[in-house]
Amino acid sequence: MALEEQLVDLLLEKKYHISFAESCTGGLCSATLVNVTNASKVLDMSFVTYANEAKIELLGVKAETILSNGVVSEEVAKEMAQGVAKKAKSEIGVGVTGVAGPGGGTAKKPIGMVCFGFCINGETKTFTKQFGEIGRNQVRKSSVEFVYQTLIELLK
Repeated sequence: MALEEQLVDLLLEKKYHISFAESCTGGLCSATLVNVTNASKVLDMSFVTYANEAKIELLGVKAETILSNGVVSEEVAKEMAQGVAKKAKSEIGVGVTGVAGPGGGTAKKPIGMVCFGFCINGETKTFTKQFGEIGRNQVRKSSVEFVYQTLIELLK
């Protein structure tokens, strides 16, 4: 069974709803979930907040958080996850922000670095993954895979 099918089954079992706040993945987390029958029973809304202004306006990410940590940070991913869960009134909010490439990387935040926030019933965990320079679309796909694997682990 595909990861997204496992996740939808878990969400249905727990009667949870999920929402995504995506930057570098550009909606791929949501799109992957929508591939599954019954996705409409667990997904009400998600946001693609590519611009910092969108993160601030739609999700409530603090401008100070972005200024002090950078947009690609666990702190921003955490606020994205919390903000989308609150806005969507969902039990689970996921925030994803990173550097997919091919440009935009720095020594501290190289291409392929992605930060994740998972807010489940008000409790938030964050992670950073270094996927490396594997290509823009592969960073996005690997990020989605990490989101689904992590959610399945956290919900079991």
